[in-house]
Amino acid sequence: MKPEHKQTKVHAVDAVETISDTSQTDALAEIPDPDFEIPSEPSSDILAQESHIKRRILPDKATDSLYSSWKTLIPFLVEPHLKYSARTLATALEITPEVISACATRLCPQKRTTIACLFFDMLLHHGLFPTAPSQPRMAVSVELLSFYRALFERSCDAINALASALKTHYSRRGFIMADARGKIIQDPFRRGLGYAVQWYDILQVQIERRVEEAVQNSRNRVATLRSQAEDYTSTLSTLRRGRCAPILIQRCPACFAGTMFGKPTAEGGDIHTATDGNFHHRHRRAAGDCPHFYDPTYFLPKEYVDHIGRRIEAQRKRPAKSPVPLVPDEAIDQCETAYEAADGKKQKAAMDSFDDTGIMALICRHDIPLFFANIDSPGEQQKYSVALLEHLFSLIPPHATVVALYDVGCVLARSLSKYDILPSSIVSRLCLATTAMHAYGHEWACQLVHNPRMCIGLGLSDGEGTERLWSRFVRLIGVERLSSRQRRLWLIDRQAAAIGSEMQSDLGDWIRRRLKRGINDQGTAAQEVLDQCELSIKDLESEWSQQRSSQLSVRAHAPARLKKELDTVLTLQADLDTSNTALQSTRLMLEKGAASKDTLGALEALEKGHDRLMAKVEILYASLNIHDQFPELEGINLDFVRLLLMARDLKMNIRKRAITSFFEWDKLDRAVGGAQQALGTKLHQQTRKAIAKRQPALLTALRKFNTYCERLEASYDPSWGIPLPSPLPTKLAELRGDPSLMEDVWITPSTGQVPRWLEDADVRDGIRALLKRERCREEQKRLGTEADNLCRFFGDELAALELALRTPGCELISVLLRQRHNQLLRLQTRWANPLASSLRFTSRAKDALEIAITLSGSAQTPNMHWLSTTLLEVPDPEGELTDVQFAEPHDLPAAESEHTALADVLEGDLGGEEIEDFDSMDYVNDTHAVIVWEAPEVHQSVVRNRFDVNLTLGSSRRDQPSRDGYPHQTFELKDIALLASPTACLNDTCINGCAVLLFSELKSVVTGHCALLTSHDLPRIRYNASDDILWRNISYTCYWEKDIWILPIHRPSNIGHWVLCVIRFSSKELHLFDSLAEKKPWKNDIKDVMKLIARLLAIARQQHHHVTTELDGWIARPLKITPVQTNSYDCGVWVLAAIAAVFRGRHVTGLCEDDMRHLRHHLRALVLSIPCS
Repeated sequence: MKPEHKQTKVHAVDAVETISDTSQTDALAEIPDPDFEIPSEPSSDILAQESHIKRRILPDKATDSLYSSWKTLIPFLVEPHLKYSARTLATALEITPEVISACATRLCPQKRTTIACLFFDMLLHHGLFPTAPSQPRMAVSVELLSFYRALFERSCDAINALASALKTHYSRRGFIMADARGKIIQDPFRRGLGYAVQWYDILQVQIERRVEEAVQNSRNRVATLRSQAEDYTSTLSTLRRGRCAPILIQRCPACFAGTMFGKPTAEGGDIHTATDGNFHHRHRRAAGDCPHFYDPTYFLPKEYVDHIGRRIEAQRKRPAKSPVPLVPDEAIDQCETAYEAADGKKQKAAMDSFDDTGIMALICRHDIPLFFANIDSPGEQQKYSVALLEHLFSLIPPHATVVALYDVGCVLARSLSKYDILPSSIVSRLCLATTAMHAYGHEWACQLVHNPRMCIGLGLSDGEGTERLWSRFVRLIGVERLSSRQRRLWLIDRQAAAIGSEMQSDLGDWIRRRLKRGINDQGTAAQEVLDQCELSIKDLESEWSQQRSSQLSVRAHAPARLKKELDTVLTLQADLDTSNTALQSTRLMLEKGAASKDTLGALEALEKGHDRLMAKVEILYASLNIHDQFPELEGINLDFVRLLLMARDLKMNIRKRAITSFFEWDKLDRAVGGAQQALGTKLHQQTRKAIAKRQPALLTALRKFNTYCERLEASYDPSWGIPLPSPLPTKLAELRGDPSLMEDVWITPSTGQVPRWLEDADVRDGIRALLKRERCREEQKRLGTEADNLCRFFGDELAALELALRTPGCELISVLLRQRHNQLLRLQTRWANPLASSLRFTSRAKDALEIAITLSGSAQTPNMHWLSTTLLEVPDPEGELTDVQFAEPHDLPAAESEHTALADVLEGDLGGEEIEDFDSMDYVNDTHAVIVWEAPEVHQSVVRNRFDVNLTLGSSRRDQPSRDGYPHQTFELKDIALLASPTACLNDTCINGCAVLLFSELKSVVTGHCALLTSHDLPRIRYNASDDILWRNISYTCYWEKDIWILPIHRPSNIGHWVLCVIRFSSKELHLFDSLAEKKPWKNDIKDVMKLIARLLAIARQQHHHVTTELDGWIARPLKITPVQTNSYDCGVWVLAAIAAVFRGRHVTGLCEDDMRHLRHHLRALVLSIPCS
């Protein structure tokens, strides 16, 4: 029987080839075609439409058979694809013929016959890749697949977009895809194109592995020769020779290409890594799974991770060890409570909707991904981070050390010390630290040990590379959730390989950026601070050591039980304060109206009951036995202690609130800057509202804390030896950079003198600068080692490639080897840096060639027909751009949150919430004055005569009514007694009241130009009082009209000391009077004085008063550069003498120390001249 002739036509349509068999059209129309079925990763609209339909989530037999056919086919396509690549490299694309033929000349007679099979190698020979493993109806251009692969490396998986675009493109060109019945196919390319992309990538993976196997054989031969030539170890070094696994060296040669290991973890260790989890990369359970088709190179096997998990559970059932903790458990407990990552049981994704809830990454310090662990449990359990670290240790020399940065590294470190989760051989070589950005979420004691900026040897490693890595993976999130589980791992794994390759090429630029923006800029700034610090480096190191030991002590942390009980009392007291306010408001309202006697009686009964409850709260507070818990507080005023503990507790609360806001700001900032996926309108609005909702509570807490600080200073006795807490900025952007936010309120008295690190802000600044300088120096040493590693890797890799090109049997992959060779040579210029010059790389290249010749025994390279690359130089019409430094996205300066992401929150409508538009704090950012420690040319005022005043003797207080625009003054008997005593220190009442009396007594034309401020005004500035409070307390002076402001200042530290600052606007000078002639304390005082000037002038403008004074060009000068006081009690009297001199039109008083007792007598006489009240 003569067989029926069948004709096969191949229609070339740009990138997609459609193969149709006309005789089998009807028959094939009823068979499921893998080219045109619904894709395995449906779009979101399909899932939404079919959510009510029960879906198959596991592959069936047909799918298993299809994948099995693909896996059988791919190895046979390796050689044809290599030949096609060698033939078409650096040449113009061939035009696909109308008829695919193996005939080279096509001149022989053609004979058409029936075909029973299709030779896939013929498809690849002509640049086409099938969309099915058997009987494909469509083939895709290899060049299109290569282009899509390169596009995937730069963006993400976009099969649906490409398929839809192809359909639209061909439809516009008149090509409509229809089935045998003439019905238009809705998605003609999606499934077939998806298979082609997926399996073409698998083909590329097999080719890459084949090339890598050949190169690795050459690497082993080169390494053997190197080891024979360098087989020695210095007896002066504690480091030992070793090599990391090839997979690590290939992923980051800067970290792992070294040959000497064993640096102690206390000195920074050999290798720095970071790990973190991300719960956005989830997989929907309904999306199902497909057969296994790819072995990930980055993901740890699930069996391995689960084995680690079972080991951890078994160890936790055993009794815990009791090691000596580096950080008090109370502090670690607070860290564990604050972080969700530390709670492995907390569900972060709905397990009924998702079967894979995220991924955990391990990266090197250059942000290059090393390994991943797939998270399939509700929370971020420790098994994932432990598995990643254990796997890393299995690939490095047995004596190599590792520092791992983790956002909850302190919690993991405690677990490893209490339980045998990891072998002791690993734990002894592992150091855990927190990441730099997350450090401010930890307790201060924890930061002293685990903050990378305070750990010796960590340099500038920040551990935040995982956040930068997640920002590059963000586009895959939506695709992963709707892909099959196997395809999700394939997408992440391949994307990680592309990112790692790009980052490896950027290592030279990374080192240069770190040298300039890290070591140079930060190191220079730190050195400037150290140069201005009066303490030596040795003294600063001693102070830092004392600070660490003090703040790491258990006594520095309030017992958990006491804190809980104190919280209860404070909550009850806050409720009673609220009820008291309500009672007072009710009384005022009733008194204005015609309330009955019964109503007023009931109100009085409520008030008495409230007073009894307040008394019981005091008893309850006393029952806490704080003096028993803190015996060192015995003898200190109980109200002061209570206020101190309340301030401590409130600051902890502020820190938690602020840190929450900081994380939200970071999220918004990265979204605005493009580092993360742009927030949608709805999510952006929700985040803004959440921040705005919490902001008032945070600001209220800040103001309350600053009020506590002010009250503590008012009732402070220097003999107690307790350092007073510093106020916190009420501007949230300033709060974020305030280092004192992380420090707890100090509640332990100091024995003897208060430590300088606790009392002196300059010492604390010096310590921070010292730590920064040390980290910069450590960073430079590590960068030098990494530059050496890069240079060594370049030489070894080049030698391996040269040897592979000369090795028989590598002819088929020689084109790919040559590509790698040329790419490595191009990296020579990119990797050269100030620590490893281009000459060193050139020398390594020469050595590599010699090694290859030695091992191969031949100096000739294989003959290859290689087309030279054509380079086109285009002149730049705008000028040379070669020296222009383009900023990378992660190197852009961080914009302040309140001026970018939160600008609309702080300035826009917040749904009825009123936010004050004007704030004088906005005007204090750039205010400063230059200190010139030279006494100006001054006019002295000498007043030694007695003043005749009429004394009104009596034993009651004196009340001076309002006079000359100043409010009334009250002198209690204790205040008068201070003036009567020749050795008593004056208080606020004496200073402020006597200054007003002197103003009235010496009233003249000069005093009309003076605004007399009080000693309470500068503390209001320090404690960030609101504009209303400042205006209400200072506006009576009409300061905006005066040329001279007189400001008495009290320094509460040590024994307490009075000084004076005279602000002269005409000359823009600050005249500083200190009877002890100390210079150092003025540094911080001047900052506050300039802040006071800026805020008061801004408030005056807001109140529509004309103010023209500029805030730049101010100079601060001392009025005395030699001490005039030798005792410890006359400083207040000296300040009043200086004020009197200003009232007389002089700059400084001419009195001597012997005159102070006469001035005391005169001041007492002025007070006693006031009639008795």
